[in-house]
Amino acid sequence: MLSFELLRKIIGGILLVSIVAIGFSKPVQQYIQLPKEITLFEGQEFSFQKSQPVSAEVKDDHLSVSVDDVDNTVSLNAKKYGKNEMLLELAGFPIKKVDVNVLKDFKVIPGGQSIGVKLNTVGVLVVGHHQVNTQEGKQSPGEAAGIKVGDIITKINGKQIEKMSDVAPFVQEAGESGKPLKLEISRESGKISTELKPQKEKGEEKYKLGLYIRDSAAGIGTMTFYHPQSKRYGALGHVISDMDTKKPIVVEDGQIVRSTVTSIEKGSNGDPGEKLARFSSDKEVIGDITRNSPFGIFGTLNREIENGVMDKALPIALSHQVKEGPAQILTVVDNDEVKPFDIEIVSTIPQKFPATKGMVIKVTDKELLEKTGGIVQGMSGSPIIQDGKVVGAVTHVFVNDPTSGYGVHIEWMLNEAGIDIYEKEEQKAS
Repeated sequence: MLSFELLRKIIGGILLVSIVAIGFSKPVQQYIQLPKEITLFEGQEFSFQKSQPVSAEVKDDHLSVSVDDVDNTVSLNAKKYGKNEMLLELAGFPIKKVDVNVLKDFKVIPGGQSIGVKLNTVGVLVVGHHQVNTQEGKQSPGEAAGIKVGDIITKINGKQIEKMSDVAPFVQEAGESGKPLKLEISRESGKISTELKPQKEKGEEKYKLGLYIRDSAAGIGTMTFYHPQSKRYGALGHVISDMDTKKPIVVEDGQIVRSTVTSIEKGSNGDPGEKLARFSSDKEVIGDITRNSPFGIFGTLNREIENGVMDKALPIALSHQVKEGPAQILTVVDNDEVKPFDIEIVSTIPQKFPATKGMVIKVTDKELLEKTGGIVQGMSGSPIIQDGKVVGAVTHVFVNDPTSGYGVHIEWMLNEAGIDIYEKEEQKAS
């Protein structure tokens, strides 16, 4: 007869093998691969397929869970703001614990409108050097002073410089006195100081710096969203860079106005197209610009705006809630009429940290393809709508395939706008 000790070891071994076998079985692996944490908004539902009889329970009434043995699904219903957890068990064995974070209901009004953008830079931006033909020969006083393209001149002789017209009086005065200008410069690596001696052009009375400078920038783009409670907005979906230096423009302030699309330069392989537009004739400022970031431009609107297509506030989708498949963008291709156009979300990455390229999208709408060839410049910021939710914005076009491009997830644009969708209830109350 087997001894009791040997029998106990045999039974223990069988149980251990069974548990390991269960752990490596396909149904259990399916549940183990569920995310450790799920975030939902109040009223949202999250479902997943089950392949074996499984029981599910939650801790409290912030969340309800149901198991459908007919459709083989487990469904979570986010009932009330708060944190919870769901425990899945198979044959009495706990196989997965999922933390569930239910956020307060949050909605934004989608955009799609064509907007004109006017940026006022901090100081004046150096966009190039030029030679001054002096008695001693050709030279660039600015280049000799160590000033680089992309530098921003913020002060001259201790005085703040805000626009190009602030520079000229200093230049002429320094030239006539023979004293060099003391410049304070903002550069990517930090702030520097230098001296520059203006030179007189041969045969002229004016003194010159030997620099090309610019103090503002203008262009067009597309509104992405408007948050009715805070009046904050987001647009473009990417940073505005200077066309000469290719570097991000440091914004002192700026304004957005309505714009009207006048024509479209159709895109083709290797040659992205472009929306041609003009600022609306009334040039009414509809909002300010306080931030120019890799995720777009942001500020506050001074009036409500409508797109005439989807003017009701819509819920948003977090990056892990976006799925591959059909979607729409809202944009303008003629005058100021916002229209929805069909696209396909080819791929999407559930991002835990802000990143500008979260989706790959492809235009499938025949009308839009006929009109523009796909994604064109000026379309950046067009909101992406999927299943009645705002999920992101168009950002960049693929140069070799204008029908496709990148999209940015909406949660990162909201974050840049200073809108905290994860804000706690007690913080809101305060």
